[in-house]
Amino acid sequence: MENYAELLATLTQQEQDLQFTAFSSDTALALGLKLVELARAREKTITVNITINGKVLFHHAMQGAAAEQADWIRRKNNVVARFGRCSFYVGIDHKQRGVAFEQIPYLPPQDYAANGGAFPITLRGTGIIGTVCVSGLRQAEDHALAVEALRALLATAPQ
Repeated sequence: MENYAELLATLTQQEQDLQFTAFSSDTALALGLKLVELARAREKTITVNITINGKVLFHHAMQGAAAEQADWIRRKNNVVARFGRCSFYVGIDHKQRGVAFEQIPYLPPQDYAANGGAFPITLRGTGIIGTVCVSGLRQAEDHALAVEALRALLATAPQ
């Protein structure tokens, strides 16, 4: 049995730590390219999507990526938009409470997937403005890759 409370605390801390003071299309490009670079270094195949205020600023499906990854991205991004939390948090939170997310009647599974990989892009003092989403790996790996790329980008960004 996983320690859901500890994982939820970690995810909450990540959401608080990984926030931007500014975000532009150049930031999206740098973040997207960092994700592709990390995946290539690990010989993984992913699809990456960065959407801000409903506008796709970066989308790349690596060679060999499955077509359905775009739909997973849409569904995971919907979870972030609906709950204001990373998709991994929402899924783990429901598991901890013993609720089958896929069976919530007002959240049809064809539109919502509470699986790891979609992380909110948050501007300090403003709130969530979009998402960075990774699809193609196991959900914890999708999430971890997004977090790693965000950390790397924020470490080099002027504050």
